[in-house]
Amino acid sequence: MDDAGLIALARRGDAVAFSRLFAGFERRIFRYAAHMCGRDAADDVVQETFLAVLRGQVDYDAGKGTVGNYLFGIARHFVLKRLSAREAATFDLDEHDERTAWPDERPSVLDSLSREETIQTVRAAIASLPAAYREAVVLCELQEMTYADAAAIAHCPVGTVRSRLHRAKALLMTKLSATRTGDLVKSATR
Repeated sequence: MDDAGLIALARRGDAVAFSRLFAGFERRIFRYAAHMCGRDAADDVVQETFLAVLRGQVDYDAGKGTVGNYLFGIARHFVLKRLSAREAATFDLDEHDERTAWPDERPSVLDSLSREETIQTVRAAIASLPAAYREAVVLCELQEMTYADAAAIAHCPVGTVRSRLHRAKALLMTKLSATRTGDLVKSATR
C-alpha cells in the first residue's frame, strides 16, 4: 500500500497503517525538527505532526505533492510555532572530505575525536544560521530533498530555495573558516 493509502487507513483508526506511516517518516521529521528548533523540541514536533495527521486537521492532496512533503509541511508549521518571533520572521525574507581508510586501517582515537569535533562545529554553525537559511540547508543538504520539494514545504519559489541555500553555504563557509582560523591561532599560542 502506498503512503497516501496509509494516511486514509490511519485516520480511520488502523493502528498498523499508522505504525507503518510513522516508521517511514518519524526519523526524517525528527532530524528536520532537531536542526530547526533543537533536539528538546523535536520529539514534540514529531508527535504534533502525526497527531495532526490523525485528526485530519490538514487534508492530504496528492496533486500538491508527495506524502513526505505533506508531512514536512505540517512539521514546518509546528517548527515555526516554536521558533522565536525574530527567527520566524526570517522566513519572510524576500530574495530575488570524509577520510577514507584502507580496509585494514582503523581510525585512531585522535582521528575519531577530530571528526566528532568537526561534526559538532558544523552542527553549531548550521544552528546559528537565520531560520530560513537553516531550513534550506536542512531540507536540501541534510534531508537530501530536491529544490522543488523543499520549495513546496517552505511555500516559496524554487529560486528562493536556491538563493537561500547559496547564501547559507556562503555564511557557513565564513563561520567555519573563522572557527578554523581561531583554532589555528589558539594552537600557535600554546
